[in-house]
Amino acid sequence: MTMKKIVLTLVAAMAFTFSFAKSDQADKRFDMNCDIYRLAVVLDLDDRQMDAVEENLEIFSNEMKSLATLKGPQLRFKIHQAVVKDARQMRQVLNDKQFHDYMRILGVTLRNRNLLARW
Repeated sequence: MTMKKIVLTLVAAMAFTFSFAKSDQADKRFDMNCDIYRLAVVLDLDDRQMDAVEENLEIFSNEMKSLATLKGPQLRFKIHQAVVKDARQMRQVLNDKQFHDYMRILGVTLRNRNLLARW
């Protein structure tokens, strides 16, 4: 009887550990925080743009983190909505070249994190 309790406790502890590690790893996929200074160099942002981009990225990152619990078509739809909203906000701040470069970087990031649907 005691051995059975020990084994069941061990199995429960392992299951809890693995489920926690899996959810933690899934959450990292949705973390869109980035080094704003490196992005500013790549996009050649001025001070005004940098402040606005930093604020927009924080909003986008928080929105993406809130999607970590969703799955399937609902997840793809919500990611699409978040990206469109972010693109609209960035479009108001960035010029054409900067916006094109930003969208390219965002697309690569989403693909690398397996968050962008492939058609």
